[in-house]
Amino acid sequence: MSEKEILVTEEQVSLIRKRGYNEDLLPKTEDKRNMSAKNYFTLWMGSIHNIPNYTAVGGFLFLGLSPINIMIALIISSLAVAGLMVFNGKAGSKYGIPFSMHLRSAYGDIGAKLPGFLRGGIAAIAWFGLQNFTASLALLILIGKIWPGFLTLGGDFSFFGISLPGLIAFTIFWAINLLIGLGGGEALNKFTAILNPLIYVVFIGMTIWAIKVGGGLGNILAFRPAVDQVQNNSPILVYFMIINSVLAVWAGPGASISDFTQNAKSTKDQRVGQTASLLVGYLIFAFSSISILIGGSIHYGVQEWNVLNIVDKWDNMPAMLLAIVVLLMTTISTNATGNIVPAAYQLAALFPKTINYKKGVIIAGVISYVIMPWKLMENSDSIFFFLNMIGAVLGPVIGVMLAEYFFVAKQELDLDKLYMDPSADNSDNPYKGVNKNAYIATIIALIISMLGTFIPSLKVISNLSFLVGAGLSFIIYLGLKKLK
Repeated sequence: MSEKEILVTEEQVSLIRKRGYNEDLLPKTEDKRNMSAKNYFTLWMGSIHNIPNYTAVGGFLFLGLSPINIMIALIISSLAVAGLMVFNGKAGSKYGIPFSMHLRSAYGDIGAKLPGFLRGGIAAIAWFGLQNFTASLALLILIGKIWPGFLTLGGDFSFFGISLPGLIAFTIFWAINLLIGLGGGEALNKFTAILNPLIYVVFIGMTIWAIKVGGGLGNILAFRPAVDQVQNNSPILVYFMIINSVLAVWAGPGASISDFTQNAKSTKDQRVGQTASLLVGYLIFAFSSISILIGGSIHYGVQEWNVLNIVDKWDNMPAMLLAIVVLLMTTISTNATGNIVPAAYQLAALFPKTINYKKGVIIAGVISYVIMPWKLMENSDSIFFFLNMIGAVLGPVIGVMLAEYFFVAKQELDLDKLYMDPSADNSDNPYKGVNKNAYIATIIALIISMLGTFIPSLKVISNLSFLVGAGLSFIIYLGLKKLK
């Protein structure tokens, strides 16, 4: 590790352990930091190529930019996400602390509970269930191709609005995700090591096929949707809208990135690995997503922006099955890194004496099943409004975390005070209670970033909600600190 890294000693950890903190919340000593730049390079590659991301790119094509400009916007977005991950992950890689303790350093031990719960207890669990359900539809296609009779099992049977085949597919995929989550970071490293070579093979193959059937790369890059379907937006605004959308997708992992960087061998490892992972991943994704969606649409004569529907039309059964399997695997990777892992850690942080990481995984998994995500999907307007609200909260939270760590704390944390002894007098502990300035900045930024949702004339603000929320909370928090 570099000379500027803080090496947490076993003596420090032993002292903190005696204060009642469970193992998952303890700072990581050097011998437990096993993630190299290579591990971080593979970490996010599988999270980029998932079904919702491909659908989002289809939507970008209607914002008014050409295909080549959308590719450029996606690549710029990857650098913005990499910056978010690296900078907000520095506290984790320097001190070996998880997200819940990083959050405490900005909001206070009591103040951290609400933003932590919103990230891990609501947003992560809801997204975990929704991602499982969305991918289970792909699993349903896969099983149906292999065993057509499966799709007719149960006849008219319905369990709160889902058919028996759909329920079985959802349960199978949910169980797989749960097992990956229980395996933690080690299981993820092994899983992504298998997944990433397959991603290259499958998506490069799909891209070559799409360029061929779409009439060549020039034909794809020259494609434009019907004029009456394209929005009339300023090109610069669309660039920012795409960057904002990509950042919002990564807002959850970006907020809780310390859960992963706490295992870094050094800050350099997580900085180099994450930047390379996101840049290379989005370079491939930008080119492949545009090529596959447009090439497939040209070939089949319909503007089809769901990659599953394109794959489902293939005549080559082995190729189709392989593509669906890889799409399912990328969803598992996304679900683990972005949802079940942070949910488990946050539940452990909220109830440190009774819940550890593995119990957190099980509880979060059960809740994600019980909320019946297929029911939430019945009304797309309400569920996406809910998820957008949760996502908008995370922008202001991230803004406060960055402002506090880099400009107020100046990258210095007192671990002895951060892991306070509950039996001692902590009245003068800077991390005790609620950081009121953090809450004021977060609430003001949240309200302003959501104005466009309720006032149509201010829609541009909601289109840039993450950027507006994070930027405002950052500035307001520092302003309040200056006034103090």
